[in-house]
Amino acid sequence: MQATFLERYTENGLVVRSEAGTAYFRRPGKMRWEYEAPEKDLFLVDGKTAWFYVPGDHTVTRVPAKQSADRRTPLALLAGEMKVSRVCARVELDSSERPTNEGNVVLRCKVRGAPADGPDQPDDRQTADVPASPHGGQGDTVLFEIARETGELARLLVRQSGGVQVEFRFENWRTNPPVPDSLFRFDVPPGVAIVNGELPAGDAAVK
Repeated sequence: MQATFLERYTENGLVVRSEAGTAYFRRPGKMRWEYEAPEKDLFLVDGKTAWFYVPGDHTVTRVPAKQSADRRTPLALLAGEMKVSRVCARVELDSSERPTNEGNVVLRCKVRGAPADGPDQPDDRQTADVPASPHGGQGDTVLFEIARETGELARLLVRQSGGVQVEFRFENWRTNPPVPDSLFRFDVPPGVAIVNGELPAGDAAVK
């Protein structure tokens, strides 16, 4: 699958960073995010390893995909790597959240491992067979906006404590586009330094 995307990182209602580009998803568990504006960066998951390449810095960061806490990692759902049930303890309609398009519906995901909503609700931590999702920590709100007619993902919204919000908007979905296998393989360019480990968690510019 292929789509154009807009990614926005917001703190306390102010947009800290906004970027756009094209994303590709292929089973099993492969993704390629080509950032085109304001800078050309690349985030790629080849099924085993997540790579973040910054041409301007001549560096590439790599980390095992299953250990990555990057905000794009949960979108492996689109690449058939995860099931919704492994990410969300419950999925329900959210009538309080206004969709970006009247023809869309907003679904709220209760992240596995998060505290129960109330005293009458079961504690999902006792039944979860996986740790809390890379969507975020306990208490995060995760919303999916879906087009009713097509079932396409229009928006993913993650709200964190402290007024932090990460949003992805998608358009121009294409199914089975003619792309080569090499698109999901990262070959380290000459002169580029490889950094092992997670992306800096404290950097607001990190996607």
